[in-house]
Amino acid sequence: MVNVLGRPRFRRAWSVVYAGLSIKTEQDYQRAVALLDELLDEVGENERHPLFGFLEVLGTLIESYESDRVTMRGATGSEVLKSLMDEHGLTQSDLPEVGSQGVVSEILHGRRELNTRQIKAISRRFGVSPVVFL
Repeated sequence: MVNVLGRPRFRRAWSVVYAGLSIKTEQDYQRAVALLDELLDEVGENERHPLFGFLEVLGTLIESYESDRVTMRGATGSEVLKSLMDEHGLTQSDLPEVGSQGVVSEILHGRRELNTRQIKAISRRFGVSPVVFL
């Protein structure tokens, strides 16, 4: 058996992984969300990507942390988007990062799902984790 634990490459990789696995404070949470954003950039929706499993685990950990602090439990991505739009006084036309007014309407009415690009854009705009839309 090869001992990888002492290798510098493994230690560097583990420090990145561990940053996402330990979410106890707001700072840990912000770091994990930033890591999730990077993973979404790299992995996207490619289930065959070597980091896809880590993306799923990290998303679950973030979701668990948020579920203790966010009151919109069980809301769909479109419901979260609608709530954020209402909170910020926005109309369907005010979200060009999502798409045209027609695309936003289809999402809000459940005829279309948010895709990875849209989730990343609106999570940045509203300063929330992409996980809230999943």
